Amino acid sequence: MTEIIGIDHIYITVSDMTRSEAFYDCAMRIMGFRKSTFAIEGDVHIQYFNRHFGYVLRPARSVNAHDAYSPGLHHLCFRVDSVADVTLVANGLRAAGINATEPTLHPDHATDYWATFFSDPDGVRLEITNYRQERRERHDQWDRTQD
Repeated sequence: MTEIIGIDHIYITVSDMTRSEAFYDCAMRIMGFRKSTFAIEGDVHIQYFNRHFGYVLRPARSVNAHDAYSPGLHHLCFRVDSVADVTLVANGLRAAGINATEPTLHPDHATDYWATFFSDPDGVRLEITNYRQERRERHDQWDRTQD
């Protein structure tokens, strides 16, 4: 069986490329992403990337607002290594004027689940969380466990 080894890229449609580019230039720089631009069928795309995956902005083709509770994307969570890294990113986002929540422990999710939340200009909900023990164990012990 072939194993999916990661997410290659994620496309987000945005209502205003200029406004979203300014927001993501700031947020993604704080998270260590690099940037490139390219066009597909005449539409400019902006890609933020790290060595693991790309996060691409493309222009929306309709004016419907994003609704996290309608079918489709609810939120996207980025993982960092530690609770200290969650705090570092949250502080950087807030210092840059992005309304990120205070890093908080969410024991209803997991005993070591720390996260900060913020939204992009179109209301796409974003989260930063730490690499929790359960996730580390799942990764490290994958071949030793079965469903």
